[in-house]
Parts: sequence; structure tokens; C-alpha cells
Amino acid sequence: MLRDLARTAVLAGAASLALIVGTPAEAASKHLTILASVPDLAFPFFVYMMGQIKEEANRLGDITIVESDGQRSSPKQSADLEAAIAKGVDGIVIDPNDFDALAPALQEAIDSKIPAVTIDRRANVHGILAHVSADNVKGGEAQGELVMKLFPNGARVMYLQGQSGASPAIDRSNGLHNVLDKEPDKYKFVFEDTAHFDRAQGLSMTESALAGMQSPPDVIVCANDDMALGALVALQGRNLVGKVALIGFDALPEALEEVKAGNLTGTIEQKPGGQTRRAVDILVAFLRDGEKPTQQVIQLAPVAITKDNIGDAERIGEVK
Repeated sequence: MLRDLARTAVLAGAASLALIVGTPAEAASKHLTILASVPDLAFPFFVYMMGQIKEEANRLGDITIVESDGQRSSPKQSADLEAAIAKGVDGIVIDPNDFDALAPALQEAIDSKIPAVTIDRRANVHGILAHVSADNVKGGEAQGELVMKLFPNGARVMYLQGQSGASPAIDRSNGLHNVLDKEPDKYKFVFEDTAHFDRAQGLSMTESALAGMQSPPDVIVCANDDMALGALVALQGRNLVGKVALIGFDALPEALEEVKAGNLTGTIEQKPGGQTRRAVDILVAFLRDGEKPTQQVIQLAPVAITKDNIGDAERIGEVK
């Protein structure tokens, strides 16, 4: 059962759920109500994912999406899950805020026979219908390989980690270290700390780190684009843009604009739209036709995006 804190928030969580009703072109065989939950709609990445969930539900037809904003709070997201269980939703598509903290609520839903598909981030549960994500370890490795390509003779590396406890942050860090730790004499981590996937913290942490260094690092690697965009402001303040390589992760349109302008060296494309649409398709196929996915874990291969291949980015059409 959920902790008391989560239980006391159930009514507030239920009140804050927004109903988004699709307008299908043609009727589907069975009306469905699906909870769509993301960690924080203050982040552009999750706003885009939620929009893709609603678009795919609308395309499939006759689906009501119950929208949940976790507000970067595991108790809030857990309370929204409990409210959805009480409401009797047919299924769940969720991007868990935290690997362990969301486990009790999500496990309760699964045990209540509500099929669930996790996207982007994993949760410490058993019995999910499927998990769809980018391979974040390979994404971190792609960052490391880009560092090696840029600096074949070695580099001083500063790394801004993502949110503690979030599986993408853990996996991306592991991937980066998988590559660069093979040659520790050439690639030295001169600074490494978590800025929690947050732009303002990326800015302040970069400013603080640079102030404490005798000379700037060769490259700053960030576990998401929001932190990279914050770090870019810090580099601009010290006239270091173009002198320090800067690598993000997520291929947000704003980041792609900076790659195009030459201010951001690169970012990692993880196809968030592809993840979310696939997750909705899997859940609806199971609910309407009893069709189980052939694979329980589906991972899309991330790709490093630079000026050379910026046209391959999923959201390049949003770049001016």
C-alpha cells in the first residue's frame, strides 16, 4: 500500500487531473480511458511527450486521456496513480519520476489488473505490459564517443548529471563512463555533480565550477539539454562559447537551434515521440485485441546530433 503521505494527497491529485478527450475520425471498437503520467510538465521534454501521447490516442480513436503532471514530486505522481485506480482507468502509460519511489503505487495498479506501459524511465516493479525507452546507456556512450572524436588526444571533462534516482540519469552516466573510463589517463573528469536535469541549476553549477578552476575544461557534457542550455549561458558570460565544447541530450528544438548556430556542439536524439507513440500503440492493442507485445522491453537507439547531421533530428521541423 502507499505511504500515508501519498494517501493524503489522493483527493488533491484526483482534483488536479485534467481530462483530454480525443475526437476520432472514426469510431473504434472499444472506448478506453487511459492515465498518461509524466514527471513534470514544467519541462519542455515532457510537454512534448504528453502531446505525442494525446495525438496518438486521437489517431487511434475513442480514447479519453487522463493527464497527470507529477510536478517533480513522487508523492504527487503516486497520488495521481491511486486516484486513477479508484476511477477505474483501463490502462496506464507512465514516465516514472523515480525508479523506487513510484514502485508501490505502480505495483498496486498492476496488482489491480490495470495494464501499464512505462516510457523513458523505468520503475522497480514486476508485471508491466511493456517498457519503451531510448537505450540511455548507449546514449551516454554516444556522448563519450563524441568527446573522443572531438578530442582524440584527450580532454578535461566536466559532467552535469541528471536527477538522482532517475533511471535515465543513472544509465547516461554509466554509458559516458563506459567509454571514457577506458582511457583514464587521457580523459579526466575534473568536475562531476548532479544539476537535477534543471536549467537554472545547470547555469549556477557551471558558473560555480568554472569559478573554482584555474583553467576551463575542454568539454562540458550534460545529461539533458536543459542543463546544457543553462551551461551555455554560463559560458557566454565568460566568453567561452566555441572555446569549450558543450554536449547535451534530448535534441530539444531550442538545443537544435543552438547546434545549428554553432553554440552547442551536439546533443543526443532519443526519439521521444517514437517512444510515446509506440507505448500507446502497445497498450491499446492489448486492451482492444488482447495482443501482447513480442518484446517486453523495447529500446530505441540514440544518435549523436551535430551540425553535420542535424536533419536527422526528430524535431528538426520545429527549428526556425
